[in-house]
Amino acid sequence: MSIMSDEVYSHGHHTSVTSAHATRRASDSAGYLLEHLSSGMDLLDVGCGPGSITADFAALLDPGRVIGMDRSEDVVALAERTYAGVENLHFRTGNVYDLDLEDESVDVVHAHQVLQHLTDPVAALREMHRVTRPGGIIAVRDADFHAMAWYPPTPELDEWMETYQRLARSNRAEPDAGRHLLAWAHEAGLAEVEASSSNWLYATAERRRWHADTWAERVLSSAFADQTLERGLADRAALERMAAGWRRWGESPDGWFLIPCGELIIRV
Repeated sequence: MSIMSDEVYSHGHHTSVTSAHATRRASDSAGYLLEHLSSGMDLLDVGCGPGSITADFAALLDPGRVIGMDRSEDVVALAERTYAGVENLHFRTGNVYDLDLEDESVDVVHAHQVLQHLTDPVAALREMHRVTRPGGIIAVRDADFHAMAWYPPTPELDEWMETYQRLARSNRAEPDAGRHLLAWAHEAGLAEVEASSSNWLYATAERRRWHADTWAERVLSSAFADQTLERGLADRAALERMAAGWRRWGESPDGWFLIPCGELIIRV
């Protein structure tokens, strides 16, 4: 994510994280924004990760300029390798609180699952506003962890949720960001706001197992594991238990996991 150097990204950039993020597309993660886009627009994608959504924007907006920005040099390098040769697409490292762009220099600023990881999302929104042209759009989308729902009941997932909440908040972040987006926009002085929501649903055998395996690996191997152990929020046995619970849930033929996301279209 594109965040300040002294902030901590609770997920980190382990392969289990970046590989999952690389499966996201504009159609399933930015559908609320697509009707507002047209060819020739310039777009900044803040916290672009491995760039799959960003590349979709580049195809839609060509010949408009699309910039993907992320804090992680490694992730930016991955995105550059993956999408080398796309002429209107460029990636760079950057800081969401101090964007390396002139005032009013892009038509759209997009941030997907970014604000939830920041200690000052209101300041980030103000900086996004600075670089957006009059008549342009700021588009943000974030999950709401406490609003997630799953079936069948799985105690290890309850434990995972509690642990994740504690970890994210120890990083001074807001894991339930989806429900806060409107308030943050208003606090940033952004008045013309259209709110919506959409979901990711994991309820087929393939998607269920993929989601379960992804999170089981994160629980054991990503920054989630490292930070949780370092801060004494859980021990290795607890992480093993959570990972096993994820995998058991993923094998249930009745398994259902719903991730609701809040969304804003902010007109500048």
